[in-house]
Amino acid sequence: MSRASVLPLTLLMATLASQAHAAVLTASVDRARLDVGETLVLTLETTDVTQFGKPDLSALDGAFEVRDTRQVNQLRTLGADSQATTRWLITLLPRQTGTMVIPALQIGDLRSEPITVQVQAGQAPDANTEAPVSIEASLDSDSVYVQAQAVLTVRVYHSVSLYDDSSLTPLQLTDARIEPVGEPRTYEKLINGVRHGVIETRYAIYPQHSGSLQVPALTFSATEVAPAPQGQDAAASAPHPGQLVHVSTAPLALSVKPKPPSYPADAPWLPARSLTLTEAWSPEPDHLQVGDSVTRTVSVKAEGLTAAQVPPLSGTDNPALRRYPDQAQLSNSTNERGLIGSRDEREALVPARDGAIEVPSVDVVWWNTLEDHLDHTSLPARTLQVAPNPAMTVDTPATGTGEPALLWPWQLSTLVLALTTLAGFVLWWRARSQPAVARAAQTGPSPRTLLDDLKRACLANDPQATRQALDAWARQQPETLADMAARFVPLSDALDGLNGALYSETGQQWQGQELWRAIGTIPACEAVQPASPDNGTLPPLYPK
Repeated sequence: MSRASVLPLTLLMATLASQAHAAVLTASVDRARLDVGETLVLTLETTDVTQFGKPDLSALDGAFEVRDTRQVNQLRTLGADSQATTRWLITLLPRQTGTMVIPALQIGDLRSEPITVQVQAGQAPDANTEAPVSIEASLDSDSVYVQAQAVLTVRVYHSVSLYDDSSLTPLQLTDARIEPVGEPRTYEKLINGVRHGVIETRYAIYPQHSGSLQVPALTFSATEVAPAPQGQDAAASAPHPGQLVHVSTAPLALSVKPKPPSYPADAPWLPARSLTLTEAWSPEPDHLQVGDSVTRTVSVKAEGLTAAQVPPLSGTDNPALRRYPDQAQLSNSTNERGLIGSRDEREALVPARDGAIEVPSVDVVWWNTLEDHLDHTSLPARTLQVAPNPAMTVDTPATGTGEPALLWPWQLSTLVLALTTLAGFVLWWRARSQPAVARAAQTGPSPRTLLDDLKRACLANDPQATRQALDAWARQQPETLADMAARFVPLSDALDGLNGALYSETGQQWQGQELWRAIGTIPACEAVQPASPDNGTLPPLYPK
């Protein structure tokens, strides 16, 4: 084998070895709570392309019955990166009730983590399970508060095979919002010794008015797969279409309670099973200096509410901190009890002074529907210790050295005064013969060039380039940028917008026309009024 072919092979083996070292075996289940006689699907997943074969399932013997095992290989491509994934889908039937542990499973050198599931005794289905196809619907509660969550579960049982043309009529309610809870789930259930397939669909219902809410009947339609004719080999014959089946649920009534009178009138109504508040800082504000930017993210999760129901949180209100908020991120997730609404609010904070600066607490008032009482969840206040920033310190001339001035003889003092007076008279006499305005030597970019650079950066909507060009231009002005912003409000507002784009973590679509317009309309400083050599007035600084 040539050296040229050995090198790519070596690189390939090193790549596979590094992937194998970083890969893990992840275990998950489609349901963590189920009734006795129902199956669940255990998924084992890894990105290790060096693993082949099947996982060792011997550890499941005794507690679970393995009904089926399938392997799925998938290749994901994102741009130039590709990732191979292998999944094993294992259908399990628990053999007993109570808390059961799916033990750690192993394939090759990889080992998964144990998973705990709850298997409850459950009740017999309300549907007529002696029929080939039946349906039932149930609510997790008969009574809820207005705008609180009620979960409707619809289950279809079938002891015969069905074609893929099955459908369920949509749930429609005029006085309630409806959100699907995850995707429909399919599993198996033993009922009276007969194996049934189960199609489960869940909805989160949020009544908008108190009183009584009627949940209408839902109809499931499907076509049965007819058995093979008598005397014909069932395995060799193709399935025959059977009759079209229609089954419907019974209507349900839901009692909706009004908002409790003890709930604060000025607080948004939040009926939830649980609510949590968390915060994160990037970077940690342990070594802040004046002018540094730090990002604070406050997250709220409300079980039993959608993300759209979670109101905005109070921002960081402290004049010593300039804040640049980003758009809130909303998301919904699911668990066995329904929806979980999440709201993430991120803002960039910039200290405007040194010393101790307090970040105020965040308090959310909500109604605990699980324990039926008023509740509060808070983030405590935090004090930031901000150090001075040497880069932003303005040098001021010293007023004195503290040492006594030396006393010269009066004769020498008189001589120095006479010489300086004579020198001043000579300079004045020479200045009478010079032009009123002398052309100074150009040692750097001209103000016109710097202004052109600033204009190009503003009109290109580039906040970084605009900041650099603005600082360079301001250094050649008779007053500081802060002084100009202090006496001209449009410039101050435009600078706030520029800082927001610079300090925001996710960035903003900044438009520079407002800043350029403010620069072009800055009124002249009254303290600086130089004379023109022509007519006594300067030409406009920003000609149109």
